[in-house]
Parts: sequence; C-alpha cells; structure tokens
Amino acid sequence: MMSAPARSHSFDFGHDRHLTALLCSCYCCKLAGSAVGRHFPYTESSMDDILPPATRQPQAATPWNYKLDHAFDEMFAAQNELREHYGPLLEHFTALPQDEVQRRKQAADLSFLNQGITFTVYGREEGTEKIFPYDLLPRIITSAEWSKVERGLTQRITALNLFLKDIYNEGRILKDGIVPREIVYSCQHFRRQMSGLQVPRNVYIAVCGTDLIRLENGDFVVLEDNLRVPSGVSYMLTNRRVMKRIFPQLFRNYNVKPIEQYTQLLLGTLRSLAPEGRPEPNIVLLSPGVFNSAYFEHAYLARQMGIELVEGRDLVVHDNVCYMRTTSGLRRVDVIYRRVDDDFIDPLSFRSDSILGAAGLFNAYRAGNVTLANAFGTGVADDKALYAYVPDIIRYYLSEEPVLNNVETFLCTREKERNYVLANLDKLVVKAVGESGGYGMLIGTQSTAKERELFAEKIKANPRNYIAQPTISFSRAPCLIGDELEPRHVDLRPYVLYGDKVTIVPGGLTRVALKRGSLVVNSSQGGGSKDTWVLS
Repeated sequence: MMSAPARSHSFDFGHDRHLTALLCSCYCCKLAGSAVGRHFPYTESSMDDILPPATRQPQAATPWNYKLDHAFDEMFAAQNELREHYGPLLEHFTALPQDEVQRRKQAADLSFLNQGITFTVYGREEGTEKIFPYDLLPRIITSAEWSKVERGLTQRITALNLFLKDIYNEGRILKDGIVPREIVYSCQHFRRQMSGLQVPRNVYIAVCGTDLIRLENGDFVVLEDNLRVPSGVSYMLTNRRVMKRIFPQLFRNYNVKPIEQYTQLLLGTLRSLAPEGRPEPNIVLLSPGVFNSAYFEHAYLARQMGIELVEGRDLVVHDNVCYMRTTSGLRRVDVIYRRVDDDFIDPLSFRSDSILGAAGLFNAYRAGNVTLANAFGTGVADDKALYAYVPDIIRYYLSEEPVLNNVETFLCTREKERNYVLANLDKLVVKAVGESGGYGMLIGTQSTAKERELFAEKIKANPRNYIAQPTISFSRAPCLIGDELEPRHVDLRPYVLYGDKVTIVPGGLTRVALKRGSLVVNSSQGGGSKDTWVLS
C-alpha cells in the first residue's frame, strides 16, 4: 500500500482520513533512515528537544482534508508522492497531537498580538484593525529553485532601472518603437518633472517587491512588479522570528538560509545612495502616519535600522535643503526612505491638498541635496499595461532572454485584444492598471453577470485603464485550517535591493489565500501569510 521512491514518499489518502493520518504518522517515524533522513538529519533525539514527553511516541495526527487538483502542489508531486524536501516537515506535524498543534498556533497568534502586528481591511463591518493571519506550516523552496528566481529578479530590476533612466532622459526605447510612447506618457505615474534629472548612481528603484506565482508545470513567473512603495517585508521578518521560536529544532534541522540581515542590507543600500559629500548621511523613514495600514511596518523597519521615523510635518525645506525638526533644533536629512506615494509627498509639485509630505521636497531632491528611495516617477515601470512590455525591455537593454517569464497579458488599448477580453470576461482576470492590494479587479470565474456587465462598460469607457490575464490556478501549499491540513493558493513576494549592487535575501513573503478556492492573497482582502524557507 505504501512505497518510498528515491525522490518522493508515498501516502494513500483513502476515505477514512483519521485512519490515513494515523498511518501517515506511523510511517513518518521511519523517515529518519530514508533518503529524506539523509538529506535532513531528523532523529528521535532532535524531536525530544522540542516536543513535550507525551508527544514523543506516534499518536493520531491532525485529520486530513488534503485533495489535489490540476494546480502545482508545493508538498505533493502527485496524489501519492510527497516531495522529498517536505518529508521532515510532514513527519513533525503528523507526530504532534491536535492540542499541541493548536497550542503552538495560539502561541504564534499571541506573539503577533504582543508585537502589534496588524493590518487594515477596509470595508468590513467588524472593524479595520486585525491581527495578521499566519499559517504555521512554512513554504519550502529548494536551493536550485531559488537560484533561478534570484537570477531572474536581478535581471529584471537591472533592466527596469535602465528603462526608467532612458525614458526620463534620451528616450531611446521610445524612439525605437519597443515601447509605445502613449503607454508611457498616458501613465498616471509618469512624472514629467523628472525629465533630464540625474538621480544618484542612476538608481531609480532601490527597493522592489516582485510578486511571483508558480504555474501548473512548477515554473515561477512574474505576476506583478511593485516599485513604488512595496510593503510586507516586516511580515516576512516577523514570520521568521515567530517560526524560530515555535519550532526551533525543526528550523535548525532544515538548514534554512537566513533573512534576518535584511534591515541592515536595506540600511546599507540607503547609505550608498546618499548625496555627494555626505559620508555619514542622516537617513529617515517617511511615513503617512499612524492611520496608514502599513504603519506597523514603518515603525518596525525604522527601529530595526536605527533611524528616525518621521511624518511630513516633521520635515522642513529651506534653501533647497531638507531638515528634520528635533528638540535640539533643525537637523539636515540626506536620505529619505519614503513610504508615501508621489502624489502626496510635496504639495508644491504634486497634489496641493496633501498634508502628508513636505513643501519644497521635490526642489531639494532636484537640487541633489536629498535622495529619495524609491525615486519619483518609478510607478510608470510597474503600471500593469507596461508590464506586458517588460520581456522586450529586458531584451532591449541587456540582450538577454528573460529568466522569469510574464503571465500572458491582454492590453485593452489594442482593439483586437479588447474585443477578446469583452467576449471572455467570464474566463479572465481583469485588473485596473494603477490599483494594488487586490482592489479594482474582476475574477471572471467567480463573478456575476452584473459584475461582468459593469466591467465591460468600464473597459469601453477607458481601455487604457485595464488589462486582462488568463485565470491561473497558481500553486497551492499545505495550510493548517482549523484542525485539518488543507491546500491553499499561495504567491511569493521576494524583496530586491539595488544600491552599489543587487541584493536579494533568500526567501520572501509567501501570501496565502485563506478562503477555500480563493485566488486573492492580499491581506487587505482577507489573505494571510507563512514563513518561506529557502534551503542551503
């Protein structure tokens, strides 16, 4: 009934899930001597380090409701084949009784609560502030898989930086017709004020959070580039801290690559972008304030980097030099890690009704007296319509084929593609080009006729504002849902830093669509997250 191939481990999920779980639990106790045990030393003595005495013998495990479909499954290669690197993880969780699993889940939730790790869900009757949902089972990525992701992300951020430098200066890619001028100039995030302006080290994108998904064949592809004010990295870091505390020995036995150095790498990146003649730059993090949904992250990153957390009212610009108000007087600011969108950062240059920024900040930036990361105008490169041209951008500037492919994208500005989209709204995902967080989109397979009719009218009225993509059943990973282990759709957001060089910490934020069947992973739409383990 059970077999153990060299590269996978088999389980038979019959109709009696409780019996199957018990069999899995007993079988997993033998894995220490198998191929998995040789790659991941996991012995009875190591189990003793983390399990209470009552749980050291095989017992009935968490009930299973784990059913595979056509989507790529992170844990199982097929219905009866466990992926090798998930062996010790499954061994551990099937050895834990339900009450112990729930105890550790509660310990994780309490840790998030005590740290104030919350996010905002808008439009919900029960209130906006919620504890960030966290799944106990980590997502595991092999070293070989990560190597390709790392190469692809390095290639992508390099090409996009060259693209931004080009369109705000010579515009060669526009003259050569690789990217249509109208796509760039009609983008709401294109800043004409940036034309001809030289940015420090030609780095427009210093911090990037790229969203990746796995296709059914297991390949990672890019779903979105987040280049303006990418968020979520604090959840990546706190997820890891909690996981190491809840399952310390399991973490050590897996030999997971570290991510804790991210904040110091970010600080080093910001220092490398300081204006000339400022060897000891004063760096601050500019936040919209306590009512912003990501304020926890702003405070967390500022504290970890040892820099000041400021709001627009804390800054003043005099003679094109930016200063910070302190109790001992004004102090010059050299680098601003901004978490405020372009529109709101300077009421003199952008939206005049904004109270979130500082008047004159763009003039100080243009004079070269202060650096902002990311630069103004980077949003044009993560416009969802321009996303379709990124493979051509890579080929144009780097003379290379993309390492990570895009998802097929239909531009509603093209008549033929627009007609196709309108005729197939029930099969496609339609997105507004300037929205984020899961807002402004239609998932055709889960929509009503009335919703599709409304989106059709929106597309006809403003084709430039919409793109469409096939509905992709992206990969699923095991999640603890109540007392059961169930698959849920996940994506991955690695964080890329670009200063003196490109740096990527191994891992990222794995976001989870916690609702069964849902493809929306955004926390603002009810999604959660889990730790991401990249193996050495």
